[in-house]
Amino acid sequence: MTPRAQNSPAAELSCEVCGLMPEPPKTRLTLANVAVMLPIELLVHALVVDTQLPYVAKVLVLAVTATVLVIWVAEPSAARILRGWLHAPALRHRRKLGTAPALWRARTVLCDEPGSLQKVTKALARLDTNILSIHVHPVPGGVLDEFVLSAPGSVSERELLEALHESGGTRAHVWPTTALAMADGQTRALSLAARIADAPEELPLAVAELLRARILSPAEAALEKHDAGTRLKIPTAWHGPITFVRPGEPFTPAESARAHRLAELAEILAHRPAASRPS
Repeated sequence: MTPRAQNSPAAELSCEVCGLMPEPPKTRLTLANVAVMLPIELLVHALVVDTQLPYVAKVLVLAVTATVLVIWVAEPSAARILRGWLHAPALRHRRKLGTAPALWRARTVLCDEPGSLQKVTKALARLDTNILSIHVHPVPGGVLDEFVLSAPGSVSERELLEALHESGGTRAHVWPTTALAMADGQTRALSLAARIADAPEELPLAVAELLRARILSPAEAALEKHDAGTRLKIPTAWHGPITFVRPGEPFTPAESARAHRLAELAEILAHRPAASRPS
């Protein structure tokens, strides 16, 4: 059997489970049936009218012939020959959805050297992908860059991962997101709380993203000095104190409160499995 062309209406619109096409609009289906059936009916009428059959027999022959033509010839032929025209509205809608921008979150580790981020932006630009936001976190061996991306609907997760790897990124991860990623502080805190609920160990990165701050290692926290209000320490019993710094932009009381509440949530969730085990 010859496989269907990937760009054909059947390939684009057929159900992946049952293989059926969607029902075309009734107006288009009627016009297609008329276009296919009319020439055949005219020919049949011309042949039957010229015969010497009685009038009743002619009517019966024409009625039976018309019924057979509609069921066995007109509708199957119209569905096959005019398939593209019949399903044109659904195809336009499907292709419009396919090209609509999609939001992604992406994460990769880059070398902490000039030009590394530029390589990533160029690789993403080749996919017509726009960087909506970026957060940079120093980590051992480089920097962890987190992006919110707007990409064409035709761009897949695999293509984004390949772009990140080809531009020098390691440990890349890409996942779909929503407009909440660009939301205000309160909404962002709730979104990050859901992220921590799924993975409590994400607390340091989640707070750094919420505050747009840098995480200090214990050695840096002990040695580095900053202006009053630009350093924030979150005490956690299970992780140890985590220190964040944002030079030139002091933390607000609301930001401090959100960060501490996220730490409390992570601590509760991290200890819940152990506490719930029977003694």
